[in-house]
Amino acid sequence: MNLQKIKNIGKRIFFLPPFPTLLIAIPSYALVIYALTSETVNRAIAYAAYLLSAYAFVITITGITGVVRLIQKGVKQNPITRKVLEIPLVGRYLKEDTFRAQIALYQGFFINLFYVGVKMFSGIRYKSVWFVSLAVYYILLAIMRFSLLHHERKRAGKSKASEWRRYRLCGIMLLFMNVALTGIIILVVSQNSGFEYPGMLIYIMALYAFYAVITAVWNVIKFRRYGSPILSAAKVINLTAALVSMLSLETAMLTQFGTGDDAEFRKIMTASTGAGVCIIVTGMSVYMIVHATTRLRNTERNGCI
Repeated sequence: MNLQKIKNIGKRIFFLPPFPTLLIAIPSYALVIYALTSETVNRAIAYAAYLLSAYAFVITITGITGVVRLIQKGVKQNPITRKVLEIPLVGRYLKEDTFRAQIALYQGFFINLFYVGVKMFSGIRYKSVWFVSLAVYYILLAIMRFSLLHHERKRAGKSKASEWRRYRLCGIMLLFMNVALTGIIILVVSQNSGFEYPGMLIYIMALYAFYAVITAVWNVIKFRRYGSPILSAAKVINLTAALVSMLSLETAMLTQFGTGDDAEFRKIMTASTGAGVCIIVTGMSVYMIVHATTRLRNTERNGCI
């Protein structure tokens, strides 16, 4: 079997049209929620639910663009939507990707601060090192977002090289922060520790985590073509925060809905997901550093610093 055939098979399996994506993803997510919340679920059904949800997560990421376009097409045909689009600020927000990304910088910054407060309060309230560590991690992400906000506000008169330097600095910071995150994950796995969200909060956090990851992946790919290092760096930070949220959610779900017999399974899942998150963040950080350095060298050669 040649490489082209393997690619075609991979596309057929993992890159589905919008309707099949929704038909597979929605029941799979419902099944995994049932498996996690039910106390009498069969172990085979539980493992099948985990595998299906993993596949659903992949096709959701690869198919989200098609799903969003399908929804946008239906929304734009609605007469109420047409009236709303006539409002200048709303129309600009919905139609201009760059303006929307700038607004998202502020939105992400304030959401980040809220997350810091929740994690820090939970860490102190439940005496959880994991929560406190995540709070510190999100504080550093908030500082990076604030740096990008400050640069975006003062962008007038600044060269493109200054944007690439800020982009590279974000990559360096993410790389060092990832070392700390790796240490936290190793500590959690070695101690086989976890935490629980009170009441229904875990379901709210689950919805947010899935939404954050899907939109972050989509935006990272989407905003690369605009050639703005600041906006691209902001989207990478969003994706990093979303991935850490997914890791936090998984750890909480395994602790909250697991049993005493699932200790080894919890260790394996936390270690596997944690390793995956760290590898992805490391890859993005290294790419940011190398890409920015290359661009800056080209700028220096052209004498356009």
